Amino acid sequence: MTFKRLVLVLSDSHIRERAEWFPVEFTNIFQSRAYDIAIHAGDLVDPEVLDFVKSLSKKVYVVQGNMDYLNLPEQEVFEVLGFRVGVVHGDQVRPRGNVQALTILAKSMNVSILISGHTHTPFITAHSGILHVNPGSVTGVWGGGGGSLAPSFIELEIQSTGEISATLYELKRGRVETSTQRLILYPQP
Repeated sequence: MTFKRLVLVLSDSHIRERAEWFPVEFTNIFQSRAYDIAIHAGDLVDPEVLDFVKSLSKKVYVVQGNMDYLNLPEQEVFEVLGFRVGVVHGDQVRPRGNVQALTILAKSMNVSILISGHTHTPFITAHSGILHVNPGSVTGVWGGGGGSLAPSFIELEIQSTGEISATLYELKRGRVETSTQRLILYPQP
């Protein structure tokens, strides 16, 4: 029997500091789904964002970003269907988004999936047995190192068979565009 978990991955909202709120096109999607887990990889900025993320799932993991003054952990580690998942903001490594440095961090956390933010540019990539997931900025705001400026988030569908579907949602010219990558990971012993 195959089990599945749907995971929402957000980061870098910068609400009230650089953006008023999430794009309505995204909030409509969020509220239409039944997420098993919701994750925010930091830089929420406004406490209302934490309340909103908590309204999207019964299981929520949120970490502190370099612009947050909320009382949040610097990292989270949890298990989903045999996979150890780590969440960090990503400001722990230089340069921003450096996959080799993030891989070293992931291995020190003993995780096979590492979720990070901080770059404001989305990416999904595997490196040295670690799946790296960065949803970009959910509001599309500029980051200290640039960014894509297109609002984005990621949904992960994790299956007990090891198949992971990672769908990137980007808001471009008023339309939500999606692209999906399918990967196979083997659960950790």
